[in-house]
Amino acid sequence: MNSMKETYAKKIKEEALRLGFSACGISKAEYLADEEPKLSGWLKENRNGKMSYMENHFDMRLDPRLLVPGAKSVVSLLYNYHNPDPIFGSDQLKISSYAYGEDYHKVIKEKLFELFQFIQDEIGEVGGRVFVDSAPVLEKAWAQKSGLGWLGKNGNIIHKKAGSYFFLSELIIDLDLAVDGKVTDHCGSCTACIDACPTSAIYEPHKVDGSKCISYLTIELKDEIPTEFKGKTENWIFGCDVCMDVCPWNRFAKKHTEPRFEPNPYLTQMSRQDWQDITEEIFTKLFKNAAVQRTKYNGLKRNIDFILK
Repeated sequence: MNSMKETYAKKIKEEALRLGFSACGISKAEYLADEEPKLSGWLKENRNGKMSYMENHFDMRLDPRLLVPGAKSVVSLLYNYHNPDPIFGSDQLKISSYAYGEDYHKVIKEKLFELFQFIQDEIGEVGGRVFVDSAPVLEKAWAQKSGLGWLGKNGNIIHKKAGSYFFLSELIIDLDLAVDGKVTDHCGSCTACIDACPTSAIYEPHKVDGSKCISYLTIELKDEIPTEFKGKTENWIFGCDVCMDVCPWNRFAKKHTEPRFEPNPYLTQMSRQDWQDITEEIFTKLFKNAAVQRTKYNGLKRNIDFILK
């Protein structure tokens, strides 16, 4: 029986790599008892800011069997998006490198459905669901349990050989598979990310105050950006890469191999004045299939004006 679990796990990992995922790990679908006090404490301290959805489906976040009845395994995957050559200069307005190209939700979900189809073709009738940052799944906890990396002090998963420029995704399935173990933490005494955070959002190692994070302020927050952050957002108008860019482990990061993540050529030509004058028509042209659509035209304009006015 164990040999079948191992055979199936090996097949799934090989296919994941063939589809372009950088790494694949597996853990048992079970209640995340260790995560309950962490999540509960973070929410009680209002570190989620206006992200009230983080308070919803608390039990589902901790138990994947409530999302997928009969779930036995969580297959966690990393998909590289690293763009080592920034397309914006330090004095230009900037968007996070993960949003340079096509929306990752769409790209990765297509790959996950291919992997799920492979499992059904090769192994038989397997039930489950695919997830890409789109449901109450504690992705980082599962990535850790599946041996894909450790939780860095900036709250991101770090892979020892490849850094942290990855999207996380999961397949939660009712197939029993051989599981992987956790890896050890290798951040040591380094505080590069904490020291570099422009808004002091990393309030202690491994804990990020969502309400202060530039990614939250420029994407999740729908109200006006609080004036206390004026002059602190370092020209970021969508997301922020600072804590990743300074992480020593990202010296091992390699450029992605996904053509759909290549930047829209129009983006590289945007000057400060172009951003200031952006119209809804230009916004649509620049970000037609991109993650930046999430903030909508008015949201991006708010972010631009916060810096330039």
